Amino acid sequence: MALKLMYITNRPEIAEIAENAGVDRIFVDLEYIGKELRQKGMDTVKNRHQIEDVAMLKKSLKKADVLARVNPIHDATSEYSSSKEEIDGVIKAGADYVMLPYFKTVAEVKDFIEYVDGRTKTVLLVETPEAVEIIDELLEMDEIDEFFVGLNDLSLGYGKKFMFELLADGTVENLTEKFRKKGVFFGFGGIAALGKGMLPAEYIIREHYRLKSKAVILSRSFCNTEIETDLDKIREIFETGLKDIRILEEKCENHEFDFEENKKQLDEKIKMIRDGIR
Repeated sequence: MALKLMYITNRPEIAEIAENAGVDRIFVDLEYIGKELRQKGMDTVKNRHQIEDVAMLKKSLKKADVLARVNPIHDATSEYSSSKEEIDGVIKAGADYVMLPYFKTVAEVKDFIEYVDGRTKTVLLVETPEAVEIIDELLEMDEIDEFFVGLNDLSLGYGKKFMFELLADGTVENLTEKFRKKGVFFGFGGIAALGKGMLPAEYIIREHYRLKSKAVILSRSFCNTEIETDLDKIREIFETGLKDIRILEEKCENHEFDFEENKKQLDEKIKMIRDGIR
């Protein structure tokens, strides 16, 4: 089965290009509470999408689903509404999936389940060491439809230099083994276009197939629309990039690769990158 590809944007014209090229889910990113503090100084994506973006995208898309990442569970303050209000808002706006990020306790997940109340599909973003510790209990919750491993924050939580170290140190492998045994839908991380990125995407995609992952995010480096503004060029990037990914996936499905050898090469490349980071 081909990977479900996700792309983060709140712009309908970009979302339509991505959808037409074959992206399965458009990712609306409302999360900002606490994110700047924990990722301070890092060149990571920090969006400030709005609930209204969900409704706008739902009107413009024909095939792709809309996934809304809300903020971590929180009470209302003078600066923002409560989690319940936020989740109500994205569901009423038409979100097909709601993703809970940066949780640490079972109680937070239970609140999330209560607020969603079966009205749409649920995704847990596993991106704290505490979430990893309670994963067995979370896997017993029938109300959770999917799990996604967030490598950026999880690697920070474990004090890693490079987020893909979690592919080499057994963290992702152990989690995905639990997901497979339970038979749940899961994915992890992000990828650039083939042949690009500090860690070439083809190695990561082959690892997705070895681990039987089902989903991945197309990262900012796949197509950075803050740098590339020409819509025709953006369309070309998506069409060419997704075609290349799907061709590689077909080879993976036909077992044209030695996945264990790819794993060894992947680990070696990750170690070299890690050792080169000061």
